[in-house]
Amino acid sequence: MRQSMYFKKQGRDYILMDHHADKPSSSYLYTYVCHEDEVPLCLLELRSLFEVDPGHKGFLESVRSIDVSRSPFIKQRLEILIEGGSLDEVAREAESLQRNGETFKVIFVEAGDSLDYAARRSVERQIGSHIRGQAEMRKPDRMYGIAYTGERWVLGPCTKNEALWLRHNQKPQNYSTALSTRVARAVANIAIPQPAGKKAIDPCCGIGTVLIEALSMGVDIIGRDINPLAVRGARANLTHFGFPDVVAIGDIRTHPGHYDAAIIDLPYNLCSVLPAEEQLEMLQSARRLAAKVVVIATEVIDEAITLAGFTIVDRCVVKKGTFVRHVIVGI
Repeated sequence: MRQSMYFKKQGRDYILMDHHADKPSSSYLYTYVCHEDEVPLCLLELRSLFEVDPGHKGFLESVRSIDVSRSPFIKQRLEILIEGGSLDEVAREAESLQRNGETFKVIFVEAGDSLDYAARRSVERQIGSHIRGQAEMRKPDRMYGIAYTGERWVLGPCTKNEALWLRHNQKPQNYSTALSTRVARAVANIAIPQPAGKKAIDPCCGIGTVLIEALSMGVDIIGRDINPLAVRGARANLTHFGFPDVVAIGDIRTHPGHYDAAIIDLPYNLCSVLPAEEQLEMLQSARRLAAKVVVIATEVIDEAITLAGFTIVDRCVVKKGTFVRHVIVGI
C-alpha cells in the first residue's frame, strides 16, 4: 500500500484511491456554532467564505478547504473520505483505512442529528473498533470524525478550531467602543474570503483590531487613521503580537492606490455623530480606493453607500445588548 490513501464513492461502491494519483476535489463537512445575537453575522461570514447560503442548521458541506481556525464560528472540519447509508456500512469501510503506525482517535461530530452522551460514545467505539491501529485518547496522531447529516453517515480526518482570536483580546491598547475580536475576524473574512493575491486597507483602523485579525489569517492589509493617538495604539498592539508595522497617519480622502477591499468602521462616539457630508465623503473615497467595501455603522446608511457608487449585495445586524452595528457589503 502507498502511504496516503482515501476512499472515493463510485456508484454503490467505495474505491480505494492513492493520493499520488489524480485526486478529485475533496468534500468537507463544516460545523458551526454561535450565540443567538451573532447568528446574522455568522451566516454572512459563511456566505462570504463558501458562496452558498448555509441556512441555520449548524453544518454545511463544501468542496472548499477553509482553514477551520479562520472563522470565529466554525467549530470543526471533517474531510469526507467514507460515506454510507448506515453506520455499519461506514464501519466496514473504515477497516481499510491505513494507519502506518499512527495512533488515532474517533470523535462524534454533531451535524444533522444530535445524540446523547452514551449514544455518541457508542458510535465512536463502533467506528474505532474497525480502524486498524492503536487508539490514543489524549494526544493522537490523527483525529477522525464521524457524523450523521440526516441522510447519511460520513467519516474522515477531523480538525478542530483553535480559537486563535481569543489570544488577541489581551491587547495593551484598547477602548470600549472597539470591535470585539470575534466581530473583527468575521468582518475580515467577509471582506477578503480568499486572501491569496488580494490587498486590503482599513482606512479608519483605530487601535488595529481588524488589522490584527486580518494579518493573523495571512491577509495583505494596511491601516491608516487621521488620529495620531489611534495610530500609536495600533502600532503598539501590532508589535505586541509580533505583526509588522502596517499603520501610518493618513486620511482616507487623500490616500492613493487601489485595493481589492476596504473595511471601514465608521468613526463615532457617544457624544457626537459623524456629519452626513463627511460620512458621504469617506464612502466616496472608499469607492475610489477599493472594488469592494465592508462598512460597519451604528445606523442605517444605505442611501449614503448607494450615493457613493456602491451596490449593496449583503448585510447583517450585530447586537450586543442594546448596542447595534450594521455590517454592509458593497461592490
